[in-house]
Parts: sequence; C-alpha cells; structure tokens
Amino acid sequence: MHTRPAIARRRRMRIARMIGAALLVAAIGRATHASELVIAPSRMTMIGTVDARFQSYNIEMVEVTGGRFWKPYAQGHMQHDRYSDRPPIDLANARLRKLAAALSPAYMRVSGTWANATYFADGDSAPTTPPAGFKTVLSRAQWHGVIGFARAANAEIVTSFAVSPGSRDAGGAWSPDQAQRLIDVTRALGGRIAAVEFMNEPNLAATNGAPPGYDANAYGRDTGVFRAWIRRASPETLILGPGSIGDSATGIRTRDLLAASGPGLDRVSYHHYNTLSPRCGVHDDPAQALSEDWLARTDATFATHRALRDAYEPGKPIWLTETADAACGGNPWDASFLDTFRYLDQLGRLARAGVQVVMHNTLAASDYGLLDEGTFRPRPNYWAALLWHRLMGTTVLDAGATSTPGLHIYAHCHPTTKGAVSVLLINTSPNASRAVTLASVAERYTLRAHSFQSATVRLNGETLRLAANDELPRLAARKTAAGRLRLPPASITFLAMPDAAACR
Repeated sequence: MHTRPAIARRRRMRIARMIGAALLVAAIGRATHASELVIAPSRMTMIGTVDARFQSYNIEMVEVTGGRFWKPYAQGHMQHDRYSDRPPIDLANARLRKLAAALSPAYMRVSGTWANATYFADGDSAPTTPPAGFKTVLSRAQWHGVIGFARAANAEIVTSFAVSPGSRDAGGAWSPDQAQRLIDVTRALGGRIAAVEFMNEPNLAATNGAPPGYDANAYGRDTGVFRAWIRRASPETLILGPGSIGDSATGIRTRDLLAASGPGLDRVSYHHYNTLSPRCGVHDDPAQALSEDWLARTDATFATHRALRDAYEPGKPIWLTETADAACGGNPWDASFLDTFRYLDQLGRLARAGVQVVMHNTLAASDYGLLDEGTFRPRPNYWAALLWHRLMGTTVLDAGATSTPGLHIYAHCHPTTKGAVSVLLINTSPNASRAVTLASVAERYTLRAHSFQSATVRLNGETLRLAANDELPRLAARKTAAGRLRLPPASITFLAMPDAAACR
C-alpha cells in the first residue's frame, strides 16, 4: 500500500523532472537562436578513459645530480652561455613535497638528455669526477632522495639508463651493469621503478650522449639486450619507447628506430614541444601563443606518433613522457598566465585523443617549471594543474558541443562526485567575450590575470597564493544558474555540473 507522503514525493519528483526538461528545451531553444554552445551534461557520452596518473611531471636527472641546466631568463643575458650551474634540487623541501603531493597520484620521470651519460655510484661514497665514458655522477644518497620524494608525493618513478661509451662492453654493445645497480639499490631502499625508456630521445643520439656513429641498427641491437634484461631483472617495470622527439634531417628517423628494435614495448612514448626557446635560436612572437595553429601543434605531433604506433606496436597505449611549450628551458612567457592556455588545452586534446599519460617538463626547473626553481612557489600553470586534478577525472566525455576557433571545450566525469561532470571552457580571444548556455546549475571556476604575461593568476577574482605554512588556498567556486553564461576574453573556466548520466 502506498502512503500519501510517498505518493506526494513521487508527484513532486515528476514535476521537478518535467520542469527540468522544460528548462533544458527552453535553454537549447534560446541557444540555437543565438548560435551559442549548449552545455548539457545529460547528453554527454563517454568516449574513453585515461590513466589515474594522467597528469604527471619530469624532474630532470641533472636536477637530482646538480650540474649545468637551462639558465632562467631572470638570471640575465645568455648569448654566450645558455646554461647555469645549479646545486642538486632539495627533494626533502617541505613546500616542494606538499605541492607535488597535491597533484597526486602522478608519475615523476627522472631522465632527460643528461641521464644518457650519468654514472650511478651505488656505494656509500661517490667519486668526485665521473669515470671515463660518463659525464655526471648520481650518488646513492641522491637516488635515495628520489625514492623518498616519490613516496611522499605519491608519485611512481619513471626513468631511463645511461647509454654513453662508459656503459658498453669491449665490443661497443650496451651492458646492463649500471642499470642493474640502479634496480638493485631502488629495491634495497624500498622503492620501485614503474616504467623505463631505454634512453632519452634516441633519434637525437648524435648529440645525446651515445657513442659516435650511433644509428638505428645499434639501437636495435641495444634494445634487444635491454628488453631481455629488464624482463628478467624487473618484470613489473613497464617498457616505454622509443621516447623520440621531432625527427630532423640530421637525426635518426623514429620509424627506423621502431623497425630496428621490433615489437616488445608495453607503452609507446614520445616527446613534444611546440617550438624551441630563444636559448636554442628561435624567437617566437608571444602573440602566437593563443592562435589555433599554435595550440593545434599538439594534435599534429600526436597524429604522427599514433600512425607509427599503429604500424609497429598496434593497440599499445600512448604516453607523452616529456612536453612543454618550448624546448631548451621554455619561452620567456612560459612562467606566466599566457602559457596556461596551452597547458590546459593540451591536456584536454590529448585526453580526448586517448593519450594515457602526459608528463610536463618540468616540476620545478627553468622557465617551464610548474613551480619557481628558487622558491618553489606556484606559477600560473601549477594552479591550472591543481584545478585539473581536482575537477577532471579519468573518464573522458564527448562534450556534446564542438570546439570552435577561439573557444575550446572539453569534458570529463568529476573525480569524486558521482553523476557530476566537469567542463573546461577556454576562451582564447584577447578581446572578445563568448557565451554558452548552461542546461543546469553549475559551480564555476574562472581563471584570469591582469595581463597575459602576469606571474600571478586570479580565480573568480581572487589572486591565488599560498597561505601560512604553505597551505593551499581554498579553491572556491561561484554558484551559477542555468541559462546564458558569458565567458570573459582571455579566460579559462571550469564548470562542475550535475546530472551526467555517463558519470553515474
């Protein structure tokens, strides 16, 4: 028998659904008339998923060992020397650990060009100069710091191994002796290596620490030794590769590397930068940074590597293991709000395309770091990363509306609220606002800055900064009603909305 209160409740629910449907129809009708995008969570469908550690980062090997890395622009003119000496990064720093942990879970990749010629000293003392055939020394204590940081930040370690002349036998073939020491010490110190690339950027081997004359055939020979060894020595470790960056006329073609090495990867990895920085002779106009061409460079590089994956490792997941706006330490604007548009747009594009992991270079070094390398204070891209982490879950949706020039839209299920969707709207127009129609209420998070090249960013009008004791500020949303929403010029808006059937 149905009680009167139960009947009344069902009647109220039916009325509410009817009103909701009517509001949706009315909203869509108004938007259609105004040629506006409609954000309707109930219409969104699932198109894929990404790794739980999708948003990840690099800590370069040279940061761990100390050495010469890309000089930040703030340190002055670099016409004669584009590098600067730096001590090892303090991986025990409380602020650094706290801010990295706020982005967890993640992968932290400890690699880079310098890793190709780094000698691992597994004893209690390390030589002051590297042995013949190496350029840098990684001490046991420094690697212990990496393991401790990874544990504190809930980050899985990804690395690569030395391939320089010192890592080879008398016949010139790669020897796993150094790599075995790293695996053994990692286990002894209570850590694990989640994934490895054989070497960093093998298509640039001629300038990347490999022996003179290194070619695709040598790479195929060496990776055969490497794969057989890693399967025995650390079967739980994923094999990534080839980890190439844009092919050049003077390098080895990625296609030739894959053909020579044969199948056997667990994940296909690649690197991507939109451009080179002035340190490496390229001087781009910052006005390009919001252009459709600039942002679409992510797609073009991915398409190239997806085609190579399909040809040589069909069906294998794809990871982007090193990326930022500009190689060689970043562009002058990469520490500012201007690069935040590329950073978030790249995450949205690649998640939608099916890339499983994206590792930003770097967490805290030079001008492309998420954090300032001297103070470890957040830059605009860090705040963007934090919002992505808190709002964009692993289930990727078709937003039900197509990105248009000047307005890009991405949608994921909310990571913690069942049935909720998070929508990312990026208005790249410097001067024009855009409007969308919301089919339901939303919690809104809008990022803006006083100028494009501002080192600070505002969330819903409030400047984001660390509080006392390096506590993160509350990322407060603004309640937003259903209906028309204006997106200001040069703004980035996240919306958290209910009633997404695909997210239940």
